[in-house]
Amino acid sequence: MKVLVIGSGAREHAIVAALAADASVTELHAAPGNAGIDVAATLHPVDMIDPAAVAALAQDIGADLVIVGPEAPLVAGVADAVRDAGIACFGPSAAAAKLEASKSFAKQVMHAARVPTARAGVANDIETVAMMLAEFGAPHVVKDDGLAAGKGVVVTNDRAEALAHAEAILSKPNGRVVIEEFLDGPEVSLFCITDGRTVVPLQPAQDFKRVGDGDEGPNTGGMGAYTPLDWAPENLVADVIASVAQPTIDEMARRGTPFAGVLYIGLALTARGPRVIEFNARFGDPETQVVLASLKSPLAGVLMAAARGELASLPALEWFSGAAITVVVAAENYPATPVTGDPILGIDDATGLSTVLVLHAGTTLGADGQPVSAGGRVISVVARGTSLAAARDVVYQAVEKIELRGSHYRTDIAAKAIDGLIEIPTVAAPQSLGVNK
Repeated sequence: MKVLVIGSGAREHAIVAALAADASVTELHAAPGNAGIDVAATLHPVDMIDPAAVAALAQDIGADLVIVGPEAPLVAGVADAVRDAGIACFGPSAAAAKLEASKSFAKQVMHAARVPTARAGVANDIETVAMMLAEFGAPHVVKDDGLAAGKGVVVTNDRAEALAHAEAILSKPNGRVVIEEFLDGPEVSLFCITDGRTVVPLQPAQDFKRVGDGDEGPNTGGMGAYTPLDWAPENLVADVIASVAQPTIDEMARRGTPFAGVLYIGLALTARGPRVIEFNARFGDPETQVVLASLKSPLAGVLMAAARGELASLPALEWFSGAAITVVVAAENYPATPVTGDPILGIDDATGLSTVLVLHAGTTLGADGQPVSAGGRVISVVARGTSLAAARDVVYQAVEKIELRGSHYRTDIAAKAIDGLIEIPTVAAPQSLGVNK
């Protein structure tokens, strides 16, 4: 099977690494790729948000399957163009990708499908924002209705900060703000592979959005992740499929815009049960790095079955025992404007450790052919272990071998899970009114 992967991040490197280990894959291509993907796949300098160019490349190389990684190409209609060219494509249509492209649209779908989620409102002006902030109360949750590369959300107790974020969103062309009630409880990411009818869940993961230890600092695209979640309810995945994933897929089909690809479900495990925080129309980064590292079943067959509408006949997925964890090494000044162009050293030393995989994100090749930083999140270091604690020990040993001037990373990825400090809120019991005697 000849496979073309669209994208240039660590998510796409994780996909390429999984495909490279799949015996059914005879040829791997990527567009545009990065310095790490270059090792396993032939790179093509094609604009990934140009549907005609991507479809033409897929035809030129004789691709049997195209996998679209990021959200921007999906929203631009790349999957539509590839399918129109007669080539199997893993990724939703532009119409279906609106589930991620518009948070207000996603709320409409959730409401129609009776999916449990936070109360929300949409605002086109700052007066309406102010009114809804008062109605929902603090903590304030302010979201960009459109795509924002994982950094369009502010959660704060500071009303002035919430208003400032809303004003920044409204200042953009066609800017719209979504205000939501705050959802308490630990967050969970669940990827569901779907062909538009059948839903196949992957192993749930937890990611870390804030830039600093202890969930301090601004939101980022994600600073680390781990799987599995031993602290989560045993029936969580089955419950989410029944109450969220399948109803959403059925509603999208009812609307005439079937969703085939990855439905990423971001959840909060609240005292009232799981509630949807957001939908994405693709694999999440950095959760993909640990989920695919844990998947034992060959990846190409799973994604091809989804692309062909054949998931119902797919054998049950198999998973490696133990756990996987990833830590993101970010460039100096990330998540603001990152410092780029610095050499990245120590990758070979890191990958010399057992089960360690270094996945490139914001990298490119320098004049000497060695990788240099070219983005905010530069690399993801992944390790597997017999337990989460064992995986964590190895991944941080590997991270310490990476040298990048001014770089930073979180030192507490999965620490609370290992220490048994993650608690799911429960509904408080009614207080006794007492009896006068």
